[in-house]
This record gives sequence, structure tokens and C-alpha cells, in this order.
Amino acid sequence: MSLNVHPLVGVGVLIRKNGKFLLAKRKGSHGSGTWSPPGGKLEFGEEIETAAIRETYEETGLMITGLRFLTATNDIFKEDNKHYVTLWLKAEYTSGKPKIMEPDKLSHAWEWFSIDQLPSPLFIPLQNLLKHHRRTLE
Repeated sequence: MSLNVHPLVGVGVLIRKNGKFLLAKRKGSHGSGTWSPPGGKLEFGEEIETAAIRETYEETGLMITGLRFLTATNDIFKEDNKHYVTLWLKAEYTSGKPKIMEPDKLSHAWEWFSIDQLPSPLFIPLQNLLKHHRRTLE
């Protein structure tokens, strides 16, 4: 099995509401069975903030505001032969109830979790974010 020659660029969106973050359980793709915030691939020619807004809406039905860049993580999925650099943004929750908009990609309803009571297992990019940049989230 050959490896991807170049890393892909992902976007992860941390939406905060009352001190909690929005997560759902992934399925049908790399990281299946892990908990993850909204996110996805950066498309060719797309602005990072535009990708964050698009992915959040496509996955949750929510509109977000107040986007701020946090950091980037280097995420290697050995068993899937994938390598991503994930650009992390923080967003403000405004209103609405998150819905599973892509049932083929998520196996569990969106839920709000505090940083000290996150579910397990976490998506590798989120693990890396917490490992190296936890203070930026508290």
C-alpha cells in the first residue's frame, strides 16, 4: 500500500457554548468511532474561514461567527495511510440546535462537552490539539 506523497489540509472548528465544545462521533471515514468537532478538507482556492463556516453548516446546520485562528496540528493516521495538517479555528455559537446533517459521516448526535469531561476516544487531530495547546481552550 502506498502512502500519500503530500499531506492534506484539514480545518477543525471548535464551537464553544457555556464553556462546552460541540462534538459528534465519526463513521465511514478515517477516524471512524472517534469523537470530533465539525471540520473537513480545505478546498482548492478556499479561504480558511470560509471552509470552517461551510464545514460547520454542512455537518451541523449551524451558522457560526467570531472565527479566530488558534493553531495547526500535524496529524498522521498510520492505519489509513493519511497525513493531514489541521488548521484549528475557534468560533462563537450564536443560536440553533445542531443536527446530524451527514448521517453517512456521523454515528452519534452532536453533544456539548466540557474540556474536563470529553468523551473517548478522541479524533487524532483533537488529541494532538489537546496534547500541545490545551491552555488555549480553557
